[in-house]
Amino acid sequence: MTKTMDNNVNFTNSEIKYRQDFAIIAGWVRFGSKVLDLGCGDGSLLQFLHSSLEARAYGVEKDDANWLACLQNGTNVIQMDLEAGLSGFEDQSFDTVILSQTLQAMHNTEAIVQEMLRVGREVIVTFPNFGYWRNRLQITAGSMPVSKTLPYQWYDTPNVHLCTINDFDKFCKNHKIEVMERKVITDAQEISFMPNFLGNLAMYRLKAA
Repeated sequence: MTKTMDNNVNFTNSEIKYRQDFAIIAGWVRFGSKVLDLGCGDGSLLQFLHSSLEARAYGVEKDDANWLACLQNGTNVIQMDLEAGLSGFEDQSFDTVILSQTLQAMHNTEAIVQEMLRVGREVIVTFPNFGYWRNRLQITAGSMPVSKTLPYQWYDTPNVHLCTINDFDKFCKNHKIEVMERKVITDAQEISFMPNFLGNLAMYRLKAA
């Protein structure tokens, strides 16, 4: 089911809590472009892109509560399971396809990234960096990491494929995916020195090579 964003609804940036990752994503999306956000949650990112860039924004969400929240705030949303693939979307039908902090929860990571590259001219993927030093410290202390980007306990986590920045770089190289840009942040600060150790959230702008 879908609901079209009301043309009379005009979200302002001040109405949406500022997030550095949203700002970086907005910097990679062209004004007025057609955007698909996979695992869009309550639609906050789509609202931000619609408000700041007049993006034609669409979301895919499985969770009932998040899907309902999208409907209530006027976000264009389709309820479906990403694990089933994106066969309902035509090749290159979106300017940008986004997977924000959802990659680690996918069972078939390879398939969803390839499908994103098929459907979108460009792809944005963000994920918590498992190589972040605080995560390593917790593992060294004998516990699974718990943090702002990894907020779950080991027994209730939806995460199935945690990876590091180095892991994802190798994934892109092995699958002939072009990394157009990469940014790494920790507490809203961009990290350029030793990003795989000091960076908490990894952000990639990709396209098929």
